[in-house]
Order: sequence, then structure tokens, then C-alpha cells
Amino acid sequence: MDNFTNIRYERRDATITITLNRPERRNALTLAMIEEVIAALNLASESDALGVILAAAGPVWCTGHDFSEMLDADIENVRHLFSRCTKMMETIQEIPQPVVAKVHALATGAGCQLVASADLAVASSRASFATPGGRGGLFCTTPLVAVARAIPRKRALEMGLTGDAISADTAAQWGLVNTVVADVDLDQATDEFMARVTRGSVESRAIGKAAFYRQIGLNQRDAYDVAVEVMSQASLIPDSQESIRAFLEKRAPRWR
Repeated sequence: MDNFTNIRYERRDATITITLNRPERRNALTLAMIEEVIAALNLASESDALGVILAAAGPVWCTGHDFSEMLDADIENVRHLFSRCTKMMETIQEIPQPVVAKVHALATGAGCQLVASADLAVASSRASFATPGGRGGLFCTTPLVAVARAIPRKRALEMGLTGDAISADTAAQWGLVNTVVADVDLDQATDEFMARVTRGSVESRAIGKAAFYRQIGLNQRDAYDVAVEVMSQASLIPDSQESIRAFLEKRAPRWR
């Protein structure tokens, strides 16, 4: 089920894996690859898969943008490239399924942004993360939009200004990834994590994910306004009523 050139799209049981597949270019994000990731996410969204894993092939997870596409480019082409990259990040959070980044190695620039944009992330102890523009000539402004929403502000700016890579353990301490495991355990740990985050009602989980991203950037009062309305309406769907009934009857729920 793979009609792509720059990525692999594979399904095993109820999980779809989208793999960045330009190892010879350290999985640098060309416009063509970005468009394929967007298309693959939309394809997954329309399926009955329960979750999506975002992975990468080769010794580097992703080095961010392919600078060869930016050299001597005019403003319209560069703006289009960054706009489509932003669309890719947004699509991760717009699809109903949980998206888990499985990070085995270095993720820098827009690659780090990709990890920060994923709903959840599992990292190998070999992985590292950086927004290296601060020590170069093009500051990582767009990657820091996602990174600063995943980790504390001062830590995000530290990454942006220094450009230094942080270890997987530091990334977990700061909140960029959920958990760190030995490299040999990464596949199994990611599968087990996906199984845990896809329990329960598919419909309820999709409503919850969408509501989370609606409220997370709001002030507390507005966030509660959104959450109260969403949870009130969600309580009426059949799966919610079944969950309540099963709890009261002390039995396992039977989802639609």
C-alpha cells in the first residue's frame, strides 16, 4: 500500500506507519516529501486505523528542510515551502488518530518541529534533538512555534539561541518526548505505547484530541468554555452512554 516516492506508507493490524525514506539525504524535508506526508496523513485519517506512527529510515531521523531548495529561491517559493511545512505540522494534529513519533536518531530543525508537533513521542536513548539555526545564519523560527508549545519557554529559547543538541533524556525531562527506551526496545515500546493510547472509544478519542488542540492555546476561562461545551455534547454520544452504563453495571464496555 505504498505509492509514494519519498516516504513509506504501511499498515500492520490497526496501526499505520509513515516512514520518512530519504536516508541518503538524512531525510531532509523537500517540498515533495512534505506533500507526500500530508497526503499520507489524510489517507490515514480516512481509514479505520486506530493510530499513526511517524518514523524515519536510516542513521538520521530528520535534518529539517533541504537547503538545496532554498538556495537562491525567491520569496514566494520560500514562503510556499514554509506554508506547506506548516500545513504538514497542522495536519498531524487535525487527524482523528493519535500520532506517535518514533525517534531513533538525530532530529534537527523542522525535524525537531515534526517531533514537537506529534501528539506523542517515544525516543531511543540514541536520539537527540536540536534547533540549530541559532548558531548559524537562519534562526529556527518556525520550528520553535511547535517546540515552544511542547516545552517551557526558556528551554525552547535556549534551544533556539544556542543551537545545541539535547539528549533524549533531557528531551524527556523537558517534555519534548514522552518516554526514552533502549534503542533495541524502541519498536516494541512504541507498539505498546500505541496500544495504551488507542484503548477505548474511537469516536470519543477523536473528539477529545480535537478539543485538546482547540483549547490549549486559550486562556483558562475560554478553554473551559470550549471544554464544557465539547464534553457536554460528547456525553450524549452512544459510546459515552455505554461507558457510563458499563461503569454502573460493573462490566466491560462494548464499543460500537
